[in-house]
Amino acid sequence: MFHTSRHSQMAKIACCLPVSILFIVMATLPVNTAHAALFGYRETTNTNLDIFPQWVSVLERHIKEDVPEGNCDSSVFNTCHLKEWYAFLESIKHESRQEQMDEVNAYANKKSYVLDIDNYGVEDYWAIVKEFLYNSGDCEDYSIFKFMSFRWLGFKAESMRIVVLEDINLGIAHAVLAIYTDDDILIFDNQTEEIVSHKDISHYVPIYSVNESRWWMHLPS
Repeated sequence: MFHTSRHSQMAKIACCLPVSILFIVMATLPVNTAHAALFGYRETTNTNLDIFPQWVSVLERHIKEDVPEGNCDSSVFNTCHLKEWYAFLESIKHESRQEQMDEVNAYANKKSYVLDIDNYGVEDYWAIVKEFLYNSGDCEDYSIFKFMSFRWLGFKAESMRIVVLEDINLGIAHAVLAIYTDDDILIFDNQTEEIVSHKDISHYVPIYSVNESRWWMHLPS
């Protein structure tokens, strides 16, 4: 159903979920035109997360599986990743919000970039924290890790979104974490060490974003 080069690229990329379904649903949703939002795009809002089974699975598995585990004696397979993550979060829980954002962003971005096909043998897989810490991951896995880290630190879920977008410079789809502050939207990206305002990024075209309770389709202003 995709006829433009942009849509063809989006259909192929591992970061994207069922984009074809989203464009069908988009036509039935009311558009909020009150203000320009993420990256200056208008957005529709929907609370049905059922079309995002990978994201729903992450939310469910995070609760069940991202818990401290095992002993740390193995020299072959480190079973202490989650303990180390929790210890890291404990160590920064009393720092300022800005310090916490800087620390979590740096902690995640130290991990290696690994494609889903190499990690899991499939083109698209959204990993929970434990899997990311064990295996590293690709763009959405960095974003999920940061999302869950900030949730543990007390950031409100409604202030954050996993954003799937198109990087028009590279011609590929990508995923980042967006955090909404009182006067800005901050972008956490595995491609850069800096936390950047969405106002300072011109090469990202948002497709959709999602958090624990709703999702948004983004449209040109």
